[in-house]
Amino acid sequence: MASVASLQSNKKALRKAISAVLRSLSPSDIQAQSSAITRHILTSPFFQSSKNVSCYLSMPTGEVDTSSLIEEILRHGKTLFVPKIDVTTDGKMDFLRIHDEDDLNSLPSGVWDIKEPHYERQGKPRSNALEPSAEPLDLILLPGVAFDRSLSRLGHGKGYYDRFINTYASLHGGRTPLLVALALREQILEAGEVPMGEYDRKVDVIVGPDGILQGQSGAGPSSE
Repeated sequence: MASVASLQSNKKALRKAISAVLRSLSPSDIQAQSSAITRHILTSPFFQSSKNVSCYLSMPTGEVDTSSLIEEILRHGKTLFVPKIDVTTDGKMDFLRIHDEDDLNSLPSGVWDIKEPHYERQGKPRSNALEPSAEPLDLILLPGVAFDRSLSRLGHGKGYYDRFINTYASLHGGRTPLLVALALREQILEAGEVPMGEYDRKVDVIVGPDGILQGQSGAGPSSE
């Protein structure tokens, strides 16, 4: 196994290379791919059977645009949670409930110019997916910098999702929601091309504009 220093160097190099590719994509290309990904998600068995869904609110550029998908999650009657960076604790992220489209549209911009909810809404605490009383999440729709066909994921290097998923698993007897990565075509590499360490977590499903990639559990049809 590669040394920790070598692993981190390889990850940094891949982030830099993929980020350069993503910056070269036109907004119309990203929107076209994002629309196709949204259609795949909405027609997938894992989405249709879900009740409690987490989805990231996308950055202005360089990744799958989730704005339409977020609206559809609410319109389908799902309970929606979105990420909230806890700036008081290094590397900590919560998932807070968004109640409706008015609530969604009122969110202010937070870290990295991404919309984020406040911890309170109308004077009351928002539901947090890590609360003991919260219903279990069925799936997490998550971003990343790069993915490969063995379902490896390279994040932005901050560890937010890894920490959240590990904390969630510790509260739910080791169980985790279905981890569904959303990826532009340029972010999906061949198997083994994303460097992985001993403690790096793979995703269960990758949804790209050309279809769905999943492991042996058979999350849905694949046309990749």
